[in-house]
Amino acid sequence: MEALPRETIVDVLEDRLRTDILDGRHPAGSYLPPERQLADGYGVTRTTLKHAFGRLVQAGLLETRHGVGTRVRDYARLGGADLLPMLVRHDAKWVHEVFEVRRGVGALIAGRAAARATRRQHAELRTLLAAVRDAEDADAVQLADVEVHRALARATGNRVYVLLTNTLFNAYLPVRSLLKGPFTDPETAHDRLASVVAAVTAGDTGQAHAAAEAYLRATERIMLDGLA
Repeated sequence: MEALPRETIVDVLEDRLRTDILDGRHPAGSYLPPERQLADGYGVTRTTLKHAFGRLVQAGLLETRHGVGTRVRDYARLGGADLLPMLVRHDAKWVHEVFEVRRGVGALIAGRAAARATRRQHAELRTLLAAVRDAEDADAVQLADVEVHRALARATGNRVYVLLTNTLFNAYLPVRSLLKGPFTDPETAHDRLASVVAAVTAGDTGQAHAAAEAYLRATERIMLDGLA
């Protein structure tokens, strides 16, 4: 059996600092108090504080300048989509905004895929769609569904669409277990997605766009109901 990971004091402090930053207790552009004062305030050592700082610098929330101090980064102005998983974990309201982008980008990708997909990619899409129907449980259906969308992005021939697709899925990964509503029945999930694949493999760009938008709206509604 694999041992479960244990939360360390650095994990706890990182989470506390992240929450304080995202809740605005440490506003964007402001400098944090001196390390000794901050460590005393959180009841940790300066070494623990430095480790937590390092993680938050890597996450894009802090920036440290030697001899100057540690400043809260304006993530809303300077940050990238890689921050989304962290933001969704902090506030589930971000999911609504992620889904709005998912709808627009997903429909655009389906239309591009219909115009550009090769015969080999058509065959891959049909195979991946069948895997949705054959999946054993809601979690497996959800993951199989994701692979269809990754294949649609690849079929556009534009690698940026692939990265955007990955980013959007990663964004709601922290709450994925709450979003299984559309995937509880493999046959229904398959049939819901089949119209998108059919339009793409037929090369019908307009129908592919419309089918993808309808699919994304329907699944979004079910998933948001699950979150509520």
